[in-house]
Amino acid sequence: MRELIQAALRDTDPDGPLRWHVISLLRQRGDLESFIEARRLCAADTVAERLLGVDIMGMLRPFVDRTLPVLRYLAASEDDAMVLYSVLIAFGHLADPRSLPSVIDLAGHLDARVRYGAAYALQHVLGDPPDRAGLATLRTLATDSDADVAGWASLGVALRAAHSTGSAGT
Repeated sequence: MRELIQAALRDTDPDGPLRWHVISLLRQRGDLESFIEARRLCAADTVAERLLGVDIMGMLRPFVDRTLPVLRYLAASEDDAMVLYSVLIAFGHLADPRSLPSVIDLAGHLDARVRYGAAYALQHVLGDPPDRAGLATLRTLATDSDADVAGWASLGVALRAAHSTGSAGT
């Protein structure tokens, strides 16, 4: 396990192929050891380690009940915008409505990367039926000054509208 983690940390690109290969291997394992290592990384001193820990946690759906408290803690306490972005992407991957309050809180962040992460996560964590405050936040992000944030949020609004129309017709 430690060798895999060290290999991932040597790939300094957050989107690097070696890093994501290791994350994919740990997702396939999906075991308690992978979760424990990811949780350890989330508490590390370096941004690179926290970022890796969050990215691993976002792929460990079997541990969502244990993962959400860690991610919600980071959402409330982390200062680094890239870690916050990754927390939001992890919330989106896990698609659990219990993360919605954290996503809404971060949707107003000063950094556009964090708002982009919120726009991505919101459409996955709104619940069914969709939470009104979450939908309102998604609509607000659709008017964001950052074109990427506004575009992603607009897609989320459109997908939700299509889902609602499809559900109403069934």
